[in-house]
Amino acid sequence: MFATLQGMNKEIIHRMSVQLPKKHGRGGQSAMRFARLREEKRHLYVVKCCELATQHFITDNMPNVKGIVIAGSADLKFVMQGSDHFDFRLKDKIITTVDVGYGFDQGFSQAISLAGEALTNVKYVQERKVIGRFFENIALDSGMICFGVEDTMKALEHGALETMMLFENIEVMRYQIKNPVTGDVKIHLLNAVQEQDPKYFKDAESGVDLEVESCEQLADWLCLHYKDYGIQIEFITDKSPDGFQYVKGFGGIGGFLRYRLELDDIIGDANGNYDDDFDPDEDFI
Repeated sequence: MFATLQGMNKEIIHRMSVQLPKKHGRGGQSAMRFARLREEKRHLYVVKCCELATQHFITDNMPNVKGIVIAGSADLKFVMQGSDHFDFRLKDKIITTVDVGYGFDQGFSQAISLAGEALTNVKYVQERKVIGRFFENIALDSGMICFGVEDTMKALEHGALETMMLFENIEVMRYQIKNPVTGDVKIHLLNAVQEQDPKYFKDAESGVDLEVESCEQLADWLCLHYKDYGIQIEFITDKSPDGFQYVKGFGGIGGFLRYRLELDDIIGDANGNYDDDFDPDEDFI
């Protein structure tokens, strides 16, 4: 099974079943013939796995993942890792190899758990690199970054955002609200304090109660829809000093722009209805 992990988002990208012969054959077969057939089938299986790894984890002649964990219950994971058929560009991305007692989804979850320390180290190094680049752009006043919920979502909706830096536990909810009378639909991004304000759930002119069509964590919504906008997401934690400063000082959401964009000149978002009174410094400290 081939799968990816990004933050808390797990995605299965390929499954296949295989029945490999065990070490001992049935009666009537010569030991040498059985051993040869067994090795041939194991070899073909390893070659197939190597080819699929290249297919799924190489894009435009470059690895599209930051690290690879190889998991299995037998020695084939080591055979694959050392195989000449395993793409050399992916060999450099191997983080660790772990033993799991299950296959498919249950084995995937077990592999994530067993590889936790190695994954944390990779994530920590990557996080420091990304945050360092963000702070460098601030010092240079490059105009190629944005931060805060309002500006970042504006940049996203206008196609100007290239990479989003997101605190995966950001306490902002995404509400899709409909006026039952006019049929108008609006999007509100609200923190815990704003959720208590009735103005977001009642029409100011008619006093009609608005219908909440959907309500979900902003981070969850972005994990599901970021590909629709052609962006990458770098998840940030508050466990490191740099990460803590980013979360507390910049609202836990921001990113790098594709081109300079005067966000202050944009009225609202693409739907024209993100909240203008959202203050990351006030609402997250």
